[in-house]
Amino acid sequence: MAAAAAGPVFWRRLLGLLPGRPGLAALLGRLSDRFGRNRDRRRRRSPWLLLAPLLSPTAPQVTAPPCCLCPESVHRFQWIRNLVPEFGVCSSHVRVLSAPAEFFELMKGQIRAARRRVVMASLYLGTGPLEQELVDCLESTLEKSLQAKGPSDLKVSILLDFMRGSRGRKNSRTMLLPLLRRFPAQVRVSLFHTPNLRGLLRRLMPERFNETIGLQHIKVYLFDDSVILSGANLSDSYFTNRQDRYVFLQDCPDVADFFTELVDAVGDVSLQLQGDDTVQVVEGMVHPYKGDRAAYCKAANARVMGVINSARTRQQMLHAQTFHGDALGPQEDAAAAGDRRPAPDTWIYPLVQMKPFEIQIDEAVTATLLTEAECGARVYLTTGYFNLTQAYMDLVLGTRAEYQILLASPEVNGFFGAKGVAGAIPAAYVHIERQFFREVCSLGQQERVRLQEYWRRDWTFHAKGLWLYLAGSGLPCLTLIGSPNFGYRSVHRDLEAQIAIVTESQALQQQLHQEQAQLYVRSGAVSPATFQQPGRQVKLWVKMVTPLIKNFF
Repeated sequence: MAAAAAGPVFWRRLLGLLPGRPGLAALLGRLSDRFGRNRDRRRRRSPWLLLAPLLSPTAPQVTAPPCCLCPESVHRFQWIRNLVPEFGVCSSHVRVLSAPAEFFELMKGQIRAARRRVVMASLYLGTGPLEQELVDCLESTLEKSLQAKGPSDLKVSILLDFMRGSRGRKNSRTMLLPLLRRFPAQVRVSLFHTPNLRGLLRRLMPERFNETIGLQHIKVYLFDDSVILSGANLSDSYFTNRQDRYVFLQDCPDVADFFTELVDAVGDVSLQLQGDDTVQVVEGMVHPYKGDRAAYCKAANARVMGVINSARTRQQMLHAQTFHGDALGPQEDAAAAGDRRPAPDTWIYPLVQMKPFEIQIDEAVTATLLTEAECGARVYLTTGYFNLTQAYMDLVLGTRAEYQILLASPEVNGFFGAKGVAGAIPAAYVHIERQFFREVCSLGQQERVRLQEYWRRDWTFHAKGLWLYLAGSGLPCLTLIGSPNFGYRSVHRDLEAQIAIVTESQALQQQLHQEQAQLYVRSGAVSPATFQQPGRQVKLWVKMVTPLIKNFF
């Protein structure tokens, strides 16, 4: 089945009807790959694409029996809890942020107020004055914790990528070393190193290029029982003029506990920064690039899936105790326990994607959401780097919902104006965009699938995620927000995490709708004329190289 999994979605659905036939599966997988290459050369999709919705699997069904006491039928997305823990929260605890400065100020305020834990996962920490201000906030909070009476309970855990965090002479590591040296018992800095970069490849690949093999890309910022989920890194542009998305989950202890455990799990399989700027492996753990790769990935899978499965079990037990207790009804039971929190109207589902460890939950949920989007539904999908996987493209072009896809114009691409080969990356994205637009037009779907380019003077664009509007609804009931970009890297190379937020609350739905509208209002529709504009002419060498390197950026 593994060979077929990389093929177009309709082949995978067909193979689902042929259990126990690995030889046939491999054959169809190879045929699928060949057909895919031929389609790319012809720049057209096979007519079989139109069968994608028919061959797509239905959403997993909720296995628990319906009950009149619990909100089993509140929303159609409860099948997600068969894969991950489900956290019910009150919508008043969820706040959508809109601006980088708001994100930065909130983080500083939350750090200052933290008493028990600060957990920060990011690709890297920048080296400018704003990043230093953030480090100073951490230092001040740690200093206050030492001055308090009794032993300090405050712990700071920071997870970054090894390669990106080690780039240059002044880097994320040098920014954090003073904290690590001054508060060794309270500060932990973990640097994830992909197991796919090893041996001769690791020795030969130069700085920056070595980051294309795989990264720690999760962005979670957690303070006591409150969490910020975002796609933003800890760098000055993300605090000033790089547009991203951010959601603040305030006083959500179960969600905070889960993400603390998740970051701890990834931290345990990462290299630990020491006070002398060396790194060490956690005792008993396989080395990520010196040890056996299969053994390392197996151990990492067990560590991360242990967190996901244990949290899912806890939440299922909590659900059963709350809504299926024999002695008391749910309201009386909650009152007897001293819990007077209102019934949830919003549900949080953490979605993790770590293909190096064979964890593909986010991919499965995202593909199912796209597959099940019904006729009349609207999907607003945004990414700063438009480079959808073949499977996602097949679903967008082969399903029935309306799509509005927001992407970065070349001028707001983060690589615009970069030196060397990186400076050609925006042109490569233009080439990918143009190819996709031609396919949309060739299938006559330009009214159903629309592309829009974000532009804002002196800003860059890094927002990612989607909003789902059910048929007949003017407000979204679901959003995905976090680190994935829907591209090959997000699915196959990097460590990613996002959350699905499902809500009944009209007030929160309105927040999400306004967030979407504020992003899309700064965009223009893509048309054939878009690619005739000055600066949109892609050089021949970029067109030739793009198919070879598109899976690395």
